[in-house]
Amino acid sequence: MEISYKWLKEYVDFDLTPQETADALTSCGLEVDALEEVQTIRGGLKGLYVGKVLTCELHPNSDHLHITTVDLGKGEPQQIVCGAPNVAAGQKVIVADLGCVLYDGDSEFTIKKSKLRGVESFGMICAEDEIGVGTAHDGIIVLPEDAPVGQPAAEYYNLESDWVIEIDITANRSDALSHWGVARDLYAWLKRNGYKTSLHRPDCSEFSVDNNDMPIDVEIENTEACRRYACVSITGCEVKESPEWLQNKLKIVGLRPINNIVDITNYVMMAYGQPMHCFDADMVEGKKIVVRTQPEGTKFVTLDGEEHTLGEHDLSICNANGPMCIAGIFGGKGSGTYDTTTNVVLESAYFHPTWIRKSARRHGLSTDASYRFERGIDPNGTIYALKQAAILCKQLAGGKVSMEIKDVYPSPIADSRVQLDYEYVDRLIGKKIGNDMIKSIVESLEMKVVEETAEGLLLDVPAYRVDVQRPCDVVEDILRIYGYNNVEIPTQLKSSLTILGDEDKAYHLQNVVGEQLVGCGFREILNNSLTKTAYYTELNRYTEETTVKVMNPLSSDLGVMRQTLLFGGLESVGRNVNHKMPNLRFFEFGNCYHFSPEKKNDEDPIKAYTEEMHLGMWLTGKRVEGSWAHADEQSTFYELKAYVMNIFTRLGVNPGIVVTESSDNNVFGKALALKARSGKVLCEMGIVSHKLLKKMDIEQEVFYADINWNNMMHVIKKNEVLYHDICKFPSVSRDLALLIDKNVQFEQIEQIARQTEKKLLKSVELFDVYEGKNLPEGKKSYAVNFILQDETKTLNDKQIEAIMTKLISNLKSKLGAELR
Repeated sequence: MEISYKWLKEYVDFDLTPQETADALTSCGLEVDALEEVQTIRGGLKGLYVGKVLTCELHPNSDHLHITTVDLGKGEPQQIVCGAPNVAAGQKVIVADLGCVLYDGDSEFTIKKSKLRGVESFGMICAEDEIGVGTAHDGIIVLPEDAPVGQPAAEYYNLESDWVIEIDITANRSDALSHWGVARDLYAWLKRNGYKTSLHRPDCSEFSVDNNDMPIDVEIENTEACRRYACVSITGCEVKESPEWLQNKLKIVGLRPINNIVDITNYVMMAYGQPMHCFDADMVEGKKIVVRTQPEGTKFVTLDGEEHTLGEHDLSICNANGPMCIAGIFGGKGSGTYDTTTNVVLESAYFHPTWIRKSARRHGLSTDASYRFERGIDPNGTIYALKQAAILCKQLAGGKVSMEIKDVYPSPIADSRVQLDYEYVDRLIGKKIGNDMIKSIVESLEMKVVEETAEGLLLDVPAYRVDVQRPCDVVEDILRIYGYNNVEIPTQLKSSLTILGDEDKAYHLQNVVGEQLVGCGFREILNNSLTKTAYYTELNRYTEETTVKVMNPLSSDLGVMRQTLLFGGLESVGRNVNHKMPNLRFFEFGNCYHFSPEKKNDEDPIKAYTEEMHLGMWLTGKRVEGSWAHADEQSTFYELKAYVMNIFTRLGVNPGIVVTESSDNNVFGKALALKARSGKVLCEMGIVSHKLLKKMDIEQEVFYADINWNNMMHVIKKNEVLYHDICKFPSVSRDLALLIDKNVQFEQIEQIARQTEKKLLKSVELFDVYEGKNLPEGKKSYAVNFILQDETKTLNDKQIEAIMTKLISNLKSKLGAELR
């Protein structure tokens, strides 16, 4: 929001410098982002002077150039070559001296000594459009005879600089989206800090109805979307260029002047915060305005020539036959104000913020009016703004007010009533600022004191303060005017001890595992939790029906919440592979979201939704590449499994509680599921389905592991870290070559071994697998190593033999294993 320093001074009396004003506004909650000195004419006419043409002769080498001598009041006249057809001796003109910078749109050029057709020129005699004082270019500017020679052009044109204060207005402070709104806050700050000041704006005493030649009726069909609508007709207007003062005010705050009627509505909006619209009265067919929604599919062309399709959720301002305007957003083609317009209808209304915001987003339209309406304007400021606009139309366009103001306000919006206790204010601020100070500040902010007691105040907060509805909101207002810097930092710190909970432990372990993976060459990624619906159309585990859908998605690519981290990681893999980075190790911690249709309950709508933390790991490309000490080696599933098992070990997951099963999740081609004894899935890992990789445009194998962090934390919740001495007694290693059926997995052998000997068996490792020649059909050979150790004594041959005999016997009876 750009605020003019001089314009602000029209509403509040103060003598602060522009920088002091900016500091004061920042102090009271309107943060100033930039402060810049500007001129209504770019460059401030620096280097331009009034000159007198002493002589004017034809150029010997040109049929349109003239050689002039010009007196700039600096002593010796300057020779200037000029191409204007109207230049003549004796004229008073505007001259750009050497070094002057002139502007043409975004470009600029400096006046330098030059030669034109062989004749030296020491300046430039200017036309209106060349210096920005007008648009004419048919000749140079010829000034009156009394123009003082040598006078700077800025003085001649009474050009004054102004300061633009750029304020970052937060979404809840719609009341500050105007000069009057900012002036109110500045007034409260000045009064609080002891400055002599007053707040004022023009009254409406000049408003009067001249005749009743053009009455306009108003009907509001949708009173939810339009809470108030007022209008007045002005006849006999002359649509023309606005006066210089009005153009300058609009230019300073970044608005382009159009014509006097349109400029008046923009001026009122920037001055008082009330967006307005002006209709050509001849377009109001039936002399009646109807505020209503449109049938679905209604076509409407806006002022910019774009066609929009309106529906039952779009509020329109209509005449007897159809829509003239999308309410609060954009006018319709043909209904605006043009050079041929003589009669206008001024509109001033209050529209429901939600209706305007949704329509603006739906049609991709954002205007100064919609920006204010969708944040909430002052419902009680519509008539004041309408009267001010009508007064200006009479003054600047010569019009006559031709009807009594029509004001339809079926359900007046009341001020918010708030009970404010002094003790509550002091407690929330952390300092006792005094009851008189509290009362003074709220009154300076235009809050009405309905009742005052020894305990506090009963306040009516103005309706334009949409952000102040509760006692804490009032305290915030008091504090920003009182000054946050005036609340001293206490010398005593009061705190309470907190006990780390399960979430703190989970977060700590995330950091631990993250550092472990980074040490193994992984890079952490972070993807959007919103993703494409299309990813879940052909999956058996993550279906489209179980996605958590976004009600108003920004696009189809962000339509649902992710059910798995897989697709975000694959997008990252694809992007990196396409940029010649094929060897990748990624990991990501993130929440996944799930909807269970069978749990849907109207009484408890959240019951059907779950949110779980997961750890995703992606591995693709080569494990080793370009090393002189090691041949190139592709990454494999077993490498990924090793990383996963190292995480299990680091977290203290007991291998004895983990059960390995095959997974039917079709995001994988082949996969394993690691489960706890309770049945909770701890991890799924495998080779990503080639069908999915093709859809993601990835041509190399990708290995993926998905660790359910919530289930993992549940499993290790009661784990205790135990320490013991390194065993002093030697371990014993024994190998068995087992001939088993092809469908037997190593997991089964390990389980039987650990059930057979629970105390002395320390590890079971598979070190060779053989299938093929010299083995019976349907058989395979596993070479398995067993480590035995007693921590209290050295094992003897008899004990070792007994354990191995029992182990072989169990493997034979339960798996049909034979020794080779």
